[in-house]
Amino acid sequence: MPYDYDSFSRLAGPADPAPPGPYRVRLRRLTRHRRTRGLLIAVLAFTVEATFAGWLLTRADPAGGLGPAMVATIALIELFRLINVATLGLATLRARDPVPVPPDPGLRVAFLTTIVPGKEPVAMVERTLRAAGRIRGDLDVWLLDEGDDDRVRAMCASAGVRHFSRRGVARWNTEAGAFKARTKHGNYNAWMDAHGDEYDVFVSVDPDHVPLPSFGERLLGYFRDPDVAFVVGPQIYGNYDNLVTRWAESQQYLFHSLLQRAGNRLGAPMLVGTNNAVRIAALKSIGGLRDSITEDMATSLALHAARNPATGARWRSVYTPDVLAVGEGPSSWTDYFSQQHRWSRGTDEVCVTGFARVLRRLGARRALHYGLLMAYYPMTAVSWLLGCVTAVAHIVLGVRGVPVPQQVWSMLYVDAALFQIGLYLFNRRHNVSPHEESGSSGVTGMLLSTLCAPVYVAAFRQTLLRRRAGFVVTPKGDSTSPDRLSTFRTHLSWAAFFAALLVTAVLTGRTQGLMWLWPALNLALCLGPPALWALTAKPAGRPTPIPAQRAGEPVRTYA
Repeated sequence: MPYDYDSFSRLAGPADPAPPGPYRVRLRRLTRHRRTRGLLIAVLAFTVEATFAGWLLTRADPAGGLGPAMVATIALIELFRLINVATLGLATLRARDPVPVPPDPGLRVAFLTTIVPGKEPVAMVERTLRAAGRIRGDLDVWLLDEGDDDRVRAMCASAGVRHFSRRGVARWNTEAGAFKARTKHGNYNAWMDAHGDEYDVFVSVDPDHVPLPSFGERLLGYFRDPDVAFVVGPQIYGNYDNLVTRWAESQQYLFHSLLQRAGNRLGAPMLVGTNNAVRIAALKSIGGLRDSITEDMATSLALHAARNPATGARWRSVYTPDVLAVGEGPSSWTDYFSQQHRWSRGTDEVCVTGFARVLRRLGARRALHYGLLMAYYPMTAVSWLLGCVTAVAHIVLGVRGVPVPQQVWSMLYVDAALFQIGLYLFNRRHNVSPHEESGSSGVTGMLLSTLCAPVYVAAFRQTLLRRRAGFVVTPKGDSTSPDRLSTFRTHLSWAAFFAALLVTAVLTGRTQGLMWLWPALNLALCLGPPALWALTAKPAGRPTPIPAQRAGEPVRTYA
């Protein structure tokens, strides 16, 4: 099915004329005439959730036994729900789009992408490089080859692409730090050390992302503002032919369509590694890309906590909703869970080890924005665990911390949930995905986020235990990992736990009230992914043609 990538590559609107003098990025509201409606929905959603949480706690009876612990547990769960509503409400009010301007013709630009031979198909990377050669504007195309592979060198020579490899250079292959071996950030930092002074900006994509011809002209103009450190666009999956990829893209709606746009208001959208443009001087001022399994998030924090030495102002960033590159998303549950584990693990590590160090230098509003943004993964994990605690305390130990009338509880809970969902749906009009039909609810994305809770719990536990984590290349194309029953071992382990809780509830006669409903729902959620895997057709295991590629252009292979 053809998709209208051309229209979606201009979502930020027409470009302003080139500014004659000093320039600052100009922002515009997404919908001027609906601002009052958005404000009303956001305030109502927050008020109803706060009212529900307050009412619940005033009904608590913390006297004796484990009652106080139950009350504290429920208070934390409701606090996390309130934070989620506040995040969504603030983003609704802050969302802005940048107004494009033409790039400075004197800007020296390099296009970068990487390859790990043996883990990423050479033909896939060649497709990306040939598309880079069609980007309008003057730029040099580079491939950063981790393996210094002969086939890759031959492909670069055929495509007219510059080749770089750090293989065999000891100072570019360290055990940790800026040049850590076998990592994306180490590869990029090595290239910057060798060639960064030759350019002002590099634009980059992941090797599976095919850039559109307008990639440069829609990203580079914002660098006329001297304090812009990087510009980033949305992540879009072109292999939209299987359930996992479709749901995974829908899951990203809230981040790419709303939260990143809210970051524009503060000059603090997050760096996303899939497609971006970065000022090399800004990166060098903080020592390069950060050593983290989510190097883009860690680098964002470091840049936004630093100042531009030339102006003394804080470094800023820009998010454009323009769809300028189309890539491959995870097409198997194995690869999807691996991706989600890496993202949540990296976020948890930054929260635990790095956020406090940069908090003061971020400034109050940016610190709040990043705090709310990064809280999602750890809060989801902790809420899940706290729910387990309350269920075990009630079903196994017979503890009752908050006795409330079920009808009143149901009414207030449903009202609070409906207002939160209403706010979510109100913002669906700003969806940047060219694949989802206009008016779609995004319910599959919400469901998938819920199904990932056991993965987020595992990542959070490993972070607290300081388990070592390394960067894992997400398999692409023919390298897609097959799904097996062991893919769902985490979900099935939790399913066994909830099944045991329900059996205990029946044996102890503690099935009254609604406390049994929580383990029953989570049992169904844990069985959801393996059931979907068993019921749906398996991916064909072949790379899906991405419509951004010029039709009819052959892609060579190298033996």
